[in-house]
Order: sequence, then C-alpha cells, then structure tokens
Amino acid sequence: MRHRVLKVHEDDNVIVALTNLSKDETVSLNGDQWTLQEAIPAKHKFATTDLAPGDPVYMYGVLVGKAQAPIRRGQLLSTANIKHAAGSFELGERKTDWKKPDVSKFERRTFMGFHRADGSVGTANYWLVIPMVFCENRNLEVLEEALVKDLGYGRSRKYRYQAQQLIELYKAGKQTEEILQADLQAAAIAEKSQRLFPNVDGIKFLTHNGGCGGTRQDAQALCGLLAGYITHPNVAGATVLSLGCQNAQVSILEEEIKKRDANFSKPLYILEQQKIGLESDLLSQAIKYTFAGLIQANQCKREPAPLSKLCIGLECGGSDGFSGISANPAIGYTSDLLVALGGTVILSEFPELCGVEQELSDRCVHVDTAKRFLQLMKAYNERATAVGSGFDMNPSPGNIRDGLITDAIKSAGAAKKGGTSPVTDVLDYPEKVTKPGLNLLCTPGNDVESTTAEVASGANIVLFTTGLGTPTGNPIAPVVKISSNTALYNRMKDIIDINTGTIIEGEETIQQAGERILEYVIGVASGDIEVAAVRHGQDDFIPWKRGVSL
Repeated sequence: MRHRVLKVHEDDNVIVALTNLSKDETVSLNGDQWTLQEAIPAKHKFATTDLAPGDPVYMYGVLVGKAQAPIRRGQLLSTANIKHAAGSFELGERKTDWKKPDVSKFERRTFMGFHRADGSVGTANYWLVIPMVFCENRNLEVLEEALVKDLGYGRSRKYRYQAQQLIELYKAGKQTEEILQADLQAAAIAEKSQRLFPNVDGIKFLTHNGGCGGTRQDAQALCGLLAGYITHPNVAGATVLSLGCQNAQVSILEEEIKKRDANFSKPLYILEQQKIGLESDLLSQAIKYTFAGLIQANQCKREPAPLSKLCIGLECGGSDGFSGISANPAIGYTSDLLVALGGTVILSEFPELCGVEQELSDRCVHVDTAKRFLQLMKAYNERATAVGSGFDMNPSPGNIRDGLITDAIKSAGAAKKGGTSPVTDVLDYPEKVTKPGLNLLCTPGNDVESTTAEVASGANIVLFTTGLGTPTGNPIAPVVKISSNTALYNRMKDIIDINTGTIIEGEETIQQAGERILEYVIGVASGDIEVAAVRHGQDDFIPWKRGVSL
C-alpha cells in the first residue's frame, strides 16, 4: 500500500508529502494526525509542531534550517519561513563499525572488463585525443572530422535526415505553419557503421578552455586531471597536442602521469605544434599516430574480472524532494554492497555534504583522514564565502521548486549516496583513488565538473541520480541515470536508465533497489548494456577552476 506521507528520521520535526496534499486535509502517520494549513505539493514538507522564529528544523535526524517566521503545525515549509542552518562540527571519536550488507548473491560474480598493466580493469576501451591548451581545440575538431565517421564511431544521422526532410518541404513551397506541423518520425532512422576496430569503443576528444591565461595552480590541476584520464582503466592510450608555450607544459603532465602510474606503459603520443611547424604536418602526424594507437588498443579484449575491480563514482543532479529518500539511499546501498565486496566508491560534491560533516568525519577510519576532510570542507566554504557564494547558496531554482529549500536539506539527502560504510580516504582535486572502500573527493556541486573529477580519480562507472532530469554524461565512463520518481522516468525515458520511484510507491525497498542497481552495473561494466548517456554521445568534460564554482 502506498503511503501518503513519510517521516524520514524519528528526530525530525518535518513530514515529507509523497503525493499532493490538499488544504484542510487530515493526514495520519504512526498514530499522529495533522490538519494541513495549506496545500502541500508532493516532495515538499510540513511542520509536525508549532515553530517560533529561531527554532531548529530537523530532517534526516540533522539540523537543516531555522524558522525565520512563525510556522504552525501542518504548515508548508518554504524559503519564506525557514533559512539554511547546519550543525557545527569538530574532530570526534571514530565510529567505523558498520553492519555489512548480505553480499552472498554477488560474492562469486564477475564482469567482463579490459585488464591494464597496472592491475586496474576498465569497463570500456577508449582512445583519447587531448589538447594541452585551448589553442589546440580547433585542431581536435579537424581530427574528429577526419577520423570518427570513417572508423565507425559517428553519431546517429537521424536528426540530419529530419533536417533533409524539412529542406525538401521548403523546396516544395510549403509554408512555415505546414513545416511546423510536419511529421518527421519517418526520418528518425539511426545509421549504423561497421567499426574497423571492434574492441575499441571510440575516440574521445577532450576539448577545454584552459591550459593558459590562468594561474599556475590552474595549470597544475588541469595537468593532473588530464593525467587521470590518460592513466584511467577505461583508456587504452592517448594523442596529446601541445602548442608549446602554454602554462600547462607537457613536462607537468608527464610528472602527473608518473604520480598516478610510476610504470606507465600505455601508448602516448605527444606532438608540439611550435616544434613541428606547419599545422598540416601536425595534423597528418596526429592522424597517423592515433591510427597506430587504435591498432594497439584493438588488441585488448574483455576478460572476466572480480567486482572488487569496480570503482563507482556517485553523483546527483537536478535533485528533487524525493532524491534523498529513494534514488540516493538506493545507490547508497549499492555502494555498501560494492565496498563489502572489496570495491571502491567515490563520494564527491563537497558543498552538498554541508550539515553532515560530523557524521562523515566520524566515519573516517583514521584521525588524519578525518582532519583532512574537515580542513578541506572549511577551506572550501571560506573560499566560496569570500567571493559571495557560500554553501548556503548551493540549491538551484529547480531544487527549491521541488522541495530542497535549504542547502542542508539538499546535502543531508545527497550524502545518502555514500551509504554507511567507513571512509577509507579523503582526496583533494584531482587526486587518484588508491584505497578500496568509500573515498571522499573534494569537488564542486556542479554536476559536470564533479563527474569529470570523479572519473579522473578512477571511477570506471558513475551512478547519477536525478529528480528533474539531467542530460549529461562523460567521455570515457558510462554514466547511469537513475530517477527518484516514476513520473520523471516515464516523461524522460530517453535519458533515464533506472527508476527508483518504485520505493516511493511502496513497490520496492531501498535494499531491493540497491541490489537491482548493482545487477545493472555489472551488465554495463561488461559491455552488455549501453546506457542512455553513451547512446546519445553525452561526452561532457569540464575542468574545475577552484574557487569559482560551487
């Protein structure tokens, strides 16, 4: 039976509406009753008791706000009557005991992955073409035009066919209104090309607007990020284009590669335009070296690997009031399953951990790790505040419209992605994951910047929850989109892979959904399932300029 309301934690003084509730309606839960003072939209919250200005508001068992106006029992909580507040935090006692989930279903399971010389295993096999500076972006575009289609990696031509049909209508003398009413469904035909290299999933071009003109720290961070992609288990090798005079020098990139893999042995071709001379010579060499690299990459084939070789990044974007009670806890359980199996999980988006710092720091296995987490959180918030955009400004208009009215409410729900396992390590951007278990990675809340960073740190699959719908992906790691509610899943099926609205509707438990997601991950990791982001070519890649973005 579907419930109409939910109290997430016994200490909460707010109730979540699971469906639209009417004014003057009386709702019941666990023997208590509330007569609603106004209509409560689904995903939003109402007060369980009268609150005076300054009174604390609790959800998920933590402080998420304070009343800034009188709030009556059964009244809607909104940006008009509460403001962000979060509990203070300090170094506390270690709380690393946790109840491991039952993993008997998965203990002997494997996935079919690409084994690398450093012992890592990829869920895909890509060749990269990377510019050291934005000046080389145009050359990457030329290379993409020259290589991608003829090698069998071109995108579907269905929209080109639709445009061609409109051209024919225009030539036939059709007016604007007739063209707008035209049925283009017949033109939606996907063109499939035979790949010359069947074991290579694609050539990816990581264009960016950095490498020069910023600070030296920006250049160092960019090189670290690019090194993370070059050494990534989903990457077979890379062609690198350098102008020569930029801040992001090739020598820095080579140092960053050695930090991540001292015995790096993948094919890596570095071409410097100012040394080569003619642009035509640069491009000709880049085409030849890339083709040679693809020949080598094609020699690698999928072979069985234990689930402990999976490294999953956790992300949420376009979140809504259900994200923290369905999709995020579901992948939190998936995270716990993988950690119990010896795998690795990355929880990032530090602005969206505001309010749960104490819990996460207490879960750190080592005191030094806890100290580093607290230090990074404080430094990031202070830096953001200094430029007029503290953590309290993190919720987007879409978040607020769908019930996430303070950063702490958003954060407490977002943190559920990390499950309950101990924190084995804390990483600063763009460091590489080296320890199995739950890792905390300092990134902004910006979805693409964060996903870009998680993959650079080693995530070979990303689980991405959304309540509103977010069309994004990553060039080299499959991004699995998970909806928090069934309405979104039905409305945007073309970009969503998994629905956890079943939890809200009472059809499935969080644990059942978490196991279902892990089964899906195994299929994706083996190449048996193509996620929507890969199918649509959503290759989003944005380096983080620290201090600029939340």
